[in-house]
Amino acid sequence: MTTLTITHDVDTLGALLAQIAALTKQADAIKDAIKDSASMGGDKVVEGDLFKATYSESNRSVVDSKALLAELGATPEQIARHTKTTAVYSVKVTSK
Repeated sequence: MTTLTITHDVDTLGALLAQIAALTKQADAIKDAIKDSASMGGDKVVEGDLFKATYSESNRSVVDSKALLAELGATPEQIARHTKTTAVYSVKVTSK
């Protein structure tokens, strides 16, 4: 791939990510309106001409593993033996 093509691709990527951010903001505002209405006693299912949105509520529990390990007295060596490490890659795009 030539540098010129990569440069053009980066600009395309930046433009696409900007569009995605704007659309995500708009979608989140609509979701918030549906959530606010449903949580105040409104319809939990809202149907449009093409799509249907269903509001549901649930509780999520998460274990604070650091606090649990500290309480149980786990050593750093024990923690290291049970720690999985994976490579993570990212491409950050910013405007000029």
